[in-house]
Amino acid sequence: MSLSRRHFLTQLTAAAAIGRLGAVPSLGLQSRPRPTPPQLAWQRDEFAVFVHFGVNTFTDREWGDGTESPSIFNPTRLDARQWVRAAKAAGAKSMVLTAKHHDGFCLWPTATTTHSVASSPWRSGSGDVVREFVDACRIEGVKPGLYCSPWDRNHPAYGDSARYNNVYMAQLTELLTRYGALHEVWFDGANGEGPNGKRQSYDWPRTWALVRKLQPGAIMFSDAGPDVRWIGNERGVAGETHWSTIRPESVPYIGASGDDVIASLQHGHPDGSVWRPSETDVSIRPGWFYHPAEDATVKSVEDLVQLYFTSVGRNSKLLLNVPPTRDGLVHDVDVARLAAMRASLASLFAHPLSVRHSAWRTDGARAGVRTIQLRAPQSVSLLDMREPISQGQRVSSWSVSTTGSRPQLLASGTTIGHRQLRRIPRITVSSLTLRVETVDIVQPVEVNLFA
Repeated sequence: MSLSRRHFLTQLTAAAAIGRLGAVPSLGLQSRPRPTPPQLAWQRDEFAVFVHFGVNTFTDREWGDGTESPSIFNPTRLDARQWVRAAKAAGAKSMVLTAKHHDGFCLWPTATTTHSVASSPWRSGSGDVVREFVDACRIEGVKPGLYCSPWDRNHPAYGDSARYNNVYMAQLTELLTRYGALHEVWFDGANGEGPNGKRQSYDWPRTWALVRKLQPGAIMFSDAGPDVRWIGNERGVAGETHWSTIRPESVPYIGASGDDVIASLQHGHPDGSVWRPSETDVSIRPGWFYHPAEDATVKSVEDLVQLYFTSVGRNSKLLLNVPPTRDGLVHDVDVARLAAMRASLASLFAHPLSVRHSAWRTDGARAGVRTIQLRAPQSVSLLDMREPISQGQRVSSWSVSTTGSRPQLLASGTTIGHRQLRRIPRITVSSLTLRVETVDIVQPVEVNLFA
């Protein structure tokens, strides 16, 4: 079993800090941070697919060391539309491709290095995986995103900080200007030694400014944002208490490590001064790149549905990695599992309960109550609650009970945010009551019930 990618990277990156931020001012009762329109649209999509593909696919490794020959890259049946159709069939609204991983091999023809598809036999050296991926996304109506690793184990400039930062800016400029509008630009803080044995100091402010300039509508992901954050693990499990607001000084730089950092990423902060919702990245297989030995260990449909509940159902967004094979196709097992995941989720939400009346009222300055009367006694097993997050996130605790002289508690929790999904033991009810407490002014909370 390989060392956790994130655990290793956070250890490597701690020395590359860009400095700690100052204290967060206290927030007024009605000054809650709110999402920007791109952040709001990003979270409402709920589910995206990650695509790890490159020379590691052909060496059967998770991390290449940068010495791989481009001659090994030859996915003779590559069909990016097949990738996108598989993701779309699962319900994904967007995708993110590893345009460059830590080995430094670029999936597009770049002027910054010969370590790219232009030096491979694929498409006789005239291919461009990024182009085929982005075009396939647009044809199929899925939003494209790209990941370009800052760590480069091949480029001779890596470790010569000023020189390599210019190389990295040039690579990003190519990716951000050649392929049209991108939905997401994905970063991690990978920072090991380069081929010259030196460690690199990244210029993240310059990186983020470049993305803002060239792709102003794109969402940027990293541990430290600036737009969306990691959840602190790669198991696909966001914290049960999960705020989209966070104190930025709690994760002061990409790759910051420690229990307090992980807790901040996992849970956020009710008094956080910035809106920085989370993305839950996890792989459909044990590894991130395709390995033939893992064909029998693809996550089950039940596992994938559970991941949806522990990510989307906890106010996060699910980013599920699905790696193509050496042929350049998503494996049949993965394709079938994705489709079955979508069918299973559809069945869970196929039977909404028939509601006669739903009423919301405030119950003091920081509490609210929604009472739901059903048209007839009905069986319920799934709760779907939502806050109006365009106005911020406020709910700090909630409970759902039957109504009547002897109410029965069915479920309770802390945060809701964009969406809180909760499965409960099946019970027949005529009416239910949702009670919430909030950190400041009360906004109506939506509740949908399913059999």
